[in-house]
Amino acid sequence: MRKKYRSHLIEKIIAICNRPASPPRMAPMLWAGCVGAVSTLSACITTPSFAADMAMKAPRPAAYQWSGCYVGANVGGGASGSNFDTAVDPGTHLLDPDPAVVATSGSGSHGGDGLIAGGQVGCNWQSGLFVAGLEGDFDYFHSNPWFSNNTNTLSDGVTPFTITQSITTDYLATIRPRIGIAADRNLAYLTGGVAFTRVSYLESYIDGAAPAGIGTAAASKSLVGWVAGAGWENAITDHWIFRAEYLYAGFSKVNAVGAITDAGGGVNTLHGSSDLTVQIIRAGVNYKF
Repeated sequence: MRKKYRSHLIEKIIAICNRPASPPRMAPMLWAGCVGAVSTLSACITTPSFAADMAMKAPRPAAYQWSGCYVGANVGGGASGSNFDTAVDPGTHLLDPDPAVVATSGSGSHGGDGLIAGGQVGCNWQSGLFVAGLEGDFDYFHSNPWFSNNTNTLSDGVTPFTITQSITTDYLATIRPRIGIAADRNLAYLTGGVAFTRVSYLESYIDGAAPAGIGTAAASKSLVGWVAGAGWENAITDHWIFRAEYLYAGFSKVNAVGAITDAGGGVNTLHGSSDLTVQIIRAGVNYKF
């Protein structure tokens, strides 16, 4: 419509220019003005829509799509904590009330820190702003929470004893659904699922009685627990994605049974146990296929 209007306007200007000038001495000025007007309008016609029109018609770039599968790597730090418990049965080395003294002194809490590093694989499905996914990861994670009563004495107030407990992990793995909200190239999500690890638990006892009592209780076990957390991802390019994540995992108790013995044949059954919680903060990068 704009182009048709400009063509009609040029025709009107040409018609005016063809009229005799009055007075005649104005003819050169009239023709000069006609030539300038026609040239300007012709340039407008030969330019398809103005730049402003073109800008208005330019389509907006499509939002980033999170649907697809990916593989990646991560690194960070983890903090583990444990509640340690001790029990000693009545026997012939420790006589009442010493089993209760040892059990009370040998119970407490402690934590440990460690490096975490590994990889993850998963898939996302996007519908509008909502993104759902499933991810599995496996990380090296060596932690060693331990507890010691330092040096206490048995009920006589003279005989010293020490009881120490520790629990060690070597890896942490999870399988977790994820649900989040996407804002173009940013994704914030919540996650929760199942956690796996393997622990080695050790409790040791020694005292200064005559004869001296020595004992241990140990166990190694694969544990299945729960995990929950949250994270954020940013698509740096269409394929490379940066991420940051926090997870909290909890596991049930590990129980061990051993014995305190002495050279004279005295014996008491020794029980030890420990639970395990893990908190991790890690950063990583994914490659989306």
